[in-house]
Amino acid sequence: MATIKVVLRKKANKDGTYPLAIRITKDRKTSFIHLGYNLKPEEWIEAEQRVKSSHPNSKRLNNFILAKKAAASDKSLEAETLKDEVSVRAIKQKIKPKGGATYFAQAAIYLQRMQDAGNFNCYNADKARVKYFREFLNGSDIAFSDINVGLIERFKVHLKSERKLSDRTIANYLMVIRAVFNQAIKEGALDQKYYPFGNSTEKIAIKLPETTKRGLSAEDVAKLEAVELDNPKWDDARNKWLTSFYFAGMRISDVLRLKWSDFQNNRLYYTMGKNNKSGSLIVPDKAWQILQKYEHLKTSEDDFIFADLKGIDLKDTFKIKEEIFLAVNRCNKLLTEYITPVAKIEGKLTTHIARHTFATLAGDKVPIQMLQKLYRHSDVRTTIGYQSAFIYKDADEALKAVIG
Repeated sequence: MATIKVVLRKKANKDGTYPLAIRITKDRKTSFIHLGYNLKPEEWIEAEQRVKSSHPNSKRLNNFILAKKAAASDKSLEAETLKDEVSVRAIKQKIKPKGGATYFAQAAIYLQRMQDAGNFNCYNADKARVKYFREFLNGSDIAFSDINVGLIERFKVHLKSERKLSDRTIANYLMVIRAVFNQAIKEGALDQKYYPFGNSTEKIAIKLPETTKRGLSAEDVAKLEAVELDNPKWDDARNKWLTSFYFAGMRISDVLRLKWSDFQNNRLYYTMGKNNKSGSLIVPDKAWQILQKYEHLKTSEDDFIFADLKGIDLKDTFKIKEEIFLAVNRCNKLLTEYITPVAKIEGKLTTHIARHTFATLAGDKVPIQMLQKLYRHSDVRTTIGYQSAFIYKDADEALKAVIG
């Protein structure tokens, strides 16, 4: 059983006062939580853990001390009830969780951790979602206990009616709110009873709507390959898209990371950025033709093929992901606003569509186990689920059988 006591710390401040703190002791290990007040030794009765009546604010301070000690004892008992082997550090965390018990204080920690981990894309998207939620609340912070089902439902309506967001985007906003709740519970800042999410009728269930995945047709791909593009920036954007497509729908972030050293003996050896899975692919002739356009820019075998990440500190993960984000946006702007009309492409042309296009044209022609290997999926069920979005043969034949 942990012991809770209010004490003056032994190290004095410059003005001769000593910090007032809660001392937690268990298994001969001690931790302190400062209470934000400082006293002189002659103003404190150690045996009774109270301020002497001669202090001008003794009554208020003693009431404060009693309340803090009682709350700390309750939290300590709660922690030890839930788990027999609980450390003094865990008890301290239960009494004084990181970030406090308000939503946006925890959200700031959530975003900072994401930034520290170098996750630019998630940080950039979730920062905006936290900002919009705060604007919905008129800029004020809010206790977790006040974020209930009714408030979240009103926020959903606001996003749908005022911001005209899709159901999928709204789900992303709710997932951020849920993530901050989960963090607060994990940190001990929030009791599970205030958690508004779940599958019961009294909770908020986050359901991701199904989306239709569409790739380009073979005719559109041929148009993109054949169109004359005199503008070097347009040609560069086209080359990145085709490189992604030629390498089985390689993610654009991995395309931008390609180095000359990744190519050996007519094969590409690379590690996928999303899941760190390595693999190798033969280099198609069409892909070699694109690579040769950039060979005159090569400064070394470790040089990037495409210029977007050249000169960036490779140890700065956050900066690299930020540059990739900006490069993808530039590329997509060129693909959609300039190349699509010039090439007379009918489908939607973005960097991510290259992956969908490979899946569309693979259809049911390529064995699912081979597609699993190409996509670097850990579970074949993931491949089956992804690929099924691009196979319409059975449904088409059924429709023809009935309609004719």
